[in-house]
Amino acid sequence: MYKFLFFMFLSILMVSCDSDVDAGKFVVGSDYLSIKNKVISIDTMTVTLSTIRLDSLVTSSESRILVGNYDDPLFGTIKADSYFQVLTSSFNLYSQNSDTDATGYVFDSIAMIMRYDDYYYADTTKVQTLNVHRVLQKFKPNKEDNSFYNNSVLNYDNSILGSITYKPKPIGKDSINIKLDNNFGLELFNKFKNNEISDESDLTEYLKGFMITSSNSSSSSVIGFNMSSTLRLYYSKVKGDTEESYSKDFIPSNAAKQFNVISSNRDDTLIKDLPSSNESLPSVYSGNKGFVQSGTGLVCRINFPNVKQLRYLAEKGAIVDAKLLLKPVKYSYSELFPLPQTLGVYLVDNMNRIKSKLTNANNETVTAALNRSDNEFGDDVQYEVLLGSYLQKEMLKESDKKSGLLITMPILSKVVDRVVLGDQNNKENKLKLQIYYITY
Repeated sequence: MYKFLFFMFLSILMVSCDSDVDAGKFVVGSDYLSIKNKVISIDTMTVTLSTIRLDSLVTSSESRILVGNYDDPLFGTIKADSYFQVLTSSFNLYSQNSDTDATGYVFDSIAMIMRYDDYYYADTTKVQTLNVHRVLQKFKPNKEDNSFYNNSVLNYDNSILGSITYKPKPIGKDSINIKLDNNFGLELFNKFKNNEISDESDLTEYLKGFMITSSNSSSSSVIGFNMSSTLRLYYSKVKGDTEESYSKDFIPSNAAKQFNVISSNRDDTLIKDLPSSNESLPSVYSGNKGFVQSGTGLVCRINFPNVKQLRYLAEKGAIVDAKLLLKPVKYSYSELFPLPQTLGVYLVDNMNRIKSKLTNANNETVTAALNRSDNEFGDDVQYEVLLGSYLQKEMLKESDKKSGLLITMPILSKVVDRVVLGDQNNKENKLKLQIYYITY
């Protein structure tokens, strides 16, 4: 629809003295091209920004073990713990199911091998301590959707099965090896040796799962590990003058029985007083900023309270183009806290319930795309959202029900990425809305 070059409607502007249009910003379709038409550029409409804390996010079936914690100057202390169940493909220690054969096997050691999946966030140059605990209750997901959430909790043994202090190297390294308690390993070994565990049910009844957490005093990052991470039981058998070594692997193969608990302490931040999910914290109370973060459920709501007033600009008129520019707050991002390339945009009702993704007139999904210029002052870093179709519908909507847009990270639950956005009154990083309205 918008495929005419600027010079084709320049003649319109020449006879429309009250119009204000920047060349090259948009083009108008032939249905609107008439010598009597006027194109009006509007950049003074009120846009409100607020921060919302979603009650819970599904973190099961994401196939990422997320562990660690770090202090964020804007978002507080962020922490990720992970729960998972392990299974094995075989229930014998030996190739032939023979009690005579079994007596020759002896326990050696047991370890948790955590394999990186290349995701990390914050400062990986500092050491991190991980502790492994044994889960004491069965993995029972939410009955309504068969899922676990970022605030789900299972009871676990406070005793530490194993611990490691290491410097994360998520890129270029394969794994870390956490040696576990020998008493636990010997007990598990004897269960198999004595045929007390013969199937999956026996295994999950005895070994319900694990919880891995990080020590608050040492960690400065959150690290992702993949689902090929392994509990490995080492054992051996002496045959004559030689000793043969064996191992048995247990892996978290059921992604539905693995989830991450992601929490934050915002006590000393601008967003310490976030209300429940059906309400929001206006940006005027958070330093003229809006806060978005994966994992912890922080999103921004954007409203256009006066959009319906545009219908009174003329007896006949339409919004033919609109662009929302969202600017990350200066100094809120860095190499440790990088900006995502896109942000998600959703339609929400007055209770902040997501209805659908934002789409354009061609029913294509609309996202907020990062546009980073080479400006030496860094003041042209912004996200662009095309809103012409959406605002036209909102302008003509008969209902008085309040709706709006929700700005989220592109991935909601298996990362802890974040961004801080300025509102219309932010001194250095103002949100801007440019609307092109045509009368006919």
